[in-house]
Amino acid sequence: MDLPISAEDYLAWEQEQPTKSEYFRGEIFAMVGASRKHVTITMNLVADLMSALEGSPCRVYAADMKLRLLEDDAYFYPDILVTCDASDHRAEQFMSTPTVVIEVLSPSTASFDRGDKFAAYRRIPSLREFVLVDPEARSVERYTRIDNDIWQLRDIAPETPLTLDSLDVAIPWDRLFQNLD
Repeated sequence: MDLPISAEDYLAWEQEQPTKSEYFRGEIFAMVGASRKHVTITMNLVADLMSALEGSPCRVYAADMKLRLLEDDAYFYPDILVTCDASDHRAEQFMSTPTVVIEVLSPSTASFDRGDKFAAYRRIPSLREFVLVDPEARSVERYTRIDNDIWQLRDIAPETPLTLDSLDVAIPWDRLFQNLD
């Protein structure tokens, strides 16, 4: 496929593919399979978030749901996104207004997740918190929007819960990294 391609062509092309690909500013990037640790952490977080948000207007989506970023001409597959927007709950192909995005790092994507992808996420008006989880280092970073253009980083200390203030949720440290060994 000739580059750059349009977002519309990407969406049509991807529907016919057996594997997922992300789209960023006219380029397509194939997604590779995740490690056992990556999947375990993602599922731990999804389980706790779903339980904590039961009965609320917020819903949890993982891995296979695209996130559209109009400002950056991008479609990403965050490991986890939480949206409280009713229009997202009716969407079939992609979400647009996340409150929280969580990425579980892998060696092949860590620099992109921390760099260009986070820069794009920061331009989503609805996004309140962005979390990076490193399975190898067993570390967690939480970025919180405190003003339109100001994000505050908090390294979550071991044994300290991951708090997501925008959702009024706290996930115990041992639950995050449960079943890794």
